Amino acid sequence: MKSDNIFNKIANALLGDYERVFYVDAQTDEFREFSADGVNDPLQTQQKENDFFSSMANYAQQSVYEQDRQVFIQSVQKDNMLSKIKSGCMQSISYRIIKDGKPVCHSLCLIRYMEDENCFILGIKNTEKTEAKDTQAPENNCGNALIPQQRKQKLEALFQAFSVVAEGSYVYLCDMKYDLSIWSKTAVDTFGLPSQYMYGAGDIWEDHIHPEDRETYSSGINDIFMGISTGHDMQYRARKTTGEYDVCTCKGVVLRDENGDPEYFGGAIRNHGLHGHVDSLTGLRNQYGFFEDLQANLANNRNMCICLVGISKFSEINEVYGYHFGNTVLQKFGRYLFEHVGNHGSAYRLDGTKFVVLSTTHSVSDMKQRYENLRQYFREKFRIDGKQLVIELNAGIINVDSFDIDSQTVYACLNFAYSESKILHHGDAVEFTGGQTNENRYRIEQLHTIRASITQDYNGFYIAYQPVVDAATKKLIGAEALLRWKNEKYGVVSPDDFIPVLERDPLFCVLGEWILKTSLIDAKKIREKNPDFVVHVNLSYSQLEKPDFVDMVIHTLQEVDYPAQNLCLEVTERCRLLNIELLKNIIVNLRGKGVKIALDDFGTGFSSVSLVKELNFDIIKIDRSFVENIDKEEIVRNLIEHFTNLASLFGTSVCVEGVETEEMMKIICNYPVQSLQGYYFAKPLPFDEFIDKAYMI
Repeated sequence: MKSDNIFNKIANALLGDYERVFYVDAQTDEFREFSADGVNDPLQTQQKENDFFSSMANYAQQSVYEQDRQVFIQSVQKDNMLSKIKSGCMQSISYRIIKDGKPVCHSLCLIRYMEDENCFILGIKNTEKTEAKDTQAPENNCGNALIPQQRKQKLEALFQAFSVVAEGSYVYLCDMKYDLSIWSKTAVDTFGLPSQYMYGAGDIWEDHIHPEDRETYSSGINDIFMGISTGHDMQYRARKTTGEYDVCTCKGVVLRDENGDPEYFGGAIRNHGLHGHVDSLTGLRNQYGFFEDLQANLANNRNMCICLVGISKFSEINEVYGYHFGNTVLQKFGRYLFEHVGNHGSAYRLDGTKFVVLSTTHSVSDMKQRYENLRQYFREKFRIDGKQLVIELNAGIINVDSFDIDSQTVYACLNFAYSESKILHHGDAVEFTGGQTNENRYRIEQLHTIRASITQDYNGFYIAYQPVVDAATKKLIGAEALLRWKNEKYGVVSPDDFIPVLERDPLFCVLGEWILKTSLIDAKKIREKNPDFVVHVNLSYSQLEKPDFVDMVIHTLQEVDYPAQNLCLEVTERCRLLNIELLKNIIVNLRGKGVKIALDDFGTGFSSVSLVKELNFDIIKIDRSFVENIDKEEIVRNLIEHFTNLASLFGTSVCVEGVETEEMMKIICNYPVQSLQGYYFAKPLPFDEFIDKAYMI
């Protein structure tokens, strides 16, 4: 190292502003420390043989405030600190020490880095003193000695610009070089801050943040001032003058100068306590808050990655441990999710056991990795009251980079991905996607247009009908009503492309009622010449969940004046998701009125036989996938024989779908099959075309 005389001159020049000064050799880790009891006191010099970075770690253990300790230790680790210093990212590390039993704000500041000598100078400053004299209002001419007037005026001008575009939020702006901030007066009044103008505002604000949220906040702020992060998007609870805490969302961004160095840090804090929409159990924003924030991001063209997370089999937790314990699980889950999101987004609790994470900075791959970390924690490390619980999760993810849509369309897509995770992928995260990014955007916009059509007098929707013929006579006995949608931009869209996504949407039941009524009106015209004609209408399990579903069907039959015995409602094997007693009650009530019930797509799922055993179906429809090679493979013929015999055992008639050739028809008719459906007779046709053909069959 250099001579003591040079060290003393450097220290004498610096100790007016710093309590302690360190001169460190970055190659050997040797250092010298300079300190004085006061500016005019003789310089006290102490040369230490120990490693500087170990010394800083010991200093942290002995003096640094407990809640700041881990962040400080991480910041002064050798590789971390040297990397920041050499890259020009490090300016200061803010922390608190305990003095006279109270936390006192300090900063470890980089004073100079001498690259040619591989040495650097650091200083420890008591920022509490600075705050005491420099957090007064601007009319007292505070801080003029520390920040040039011209730069202060620029700060004020930028603050005004931020304020114009942040209506309804508290605005803050910090000059990162001088650590002088301006805050909205409403924030000062609400939270009891010292002044609109504050030096070290990050530390002052941290004292108002709930103790459980401070570590996340402190870590995020340190990342910004150390150059690790270019902004933040976080939630925390902040203490008002009344002592109560409000949930806040804080979004900020770093502005750089012409050299690319961080110059200003500014943003807005939204106080959700003023706007409501807070879940009382977890303290997170609720579903109304989620949709409010989602719509705001769409309106402002902000790219988003959203993850819907839910807890599986939560009813079992309530049954085993009780509802109070179950509420504790939800509270702990919400708190961990909140902390897990940290500086990278917002967390919400929706209805029941569903939560959402919304990020404007994460990619889908980032979100999937965070979900896997979350999943692992709740499988292996989650404990309450000494009990280790294994909590299984499901997750759907969507990346939103198209803004000509609404929040409900986004949520419908998100819910579809979540259902796929739950039903088909054993809890693995499922991304809603149409393939490539452009295809994904196209599909979401298409779904938005289709959904909007429901509220626009069903514009673009129409029903296509596929004949059902008697297996013995080959005469028309009915038709399956199949929903279609078309417009000039997207052409004809199959229901397979939109019903699975939209069936959880509240509007879907309205669409289902329209399908039923339209089908009955059309079928009534066909019955004028074919009185035995039966129209088949497909049902979604979301319709069956509605408590007034049976009443809606009966009312529609009466309104159209259509006989119940000429209507067949088709349910799919997917209805296993419903409570079996609920489904049984619906079927009993409808069959009691004369309505026929069919099980569609028989054989495609694991529960088909179980459903036929539990429920009284009039018809089972064998899926087309089982007959496509019936003329070539004996095993297919054996399956059809098995299915038809099984149906006969339960007194159920059989309809075979997917009949495409005369040869297939002849083979199928060798088995006890009552009706047939397929392209051999006709493809699904719009009503005008179907009715012309119907009279010919």
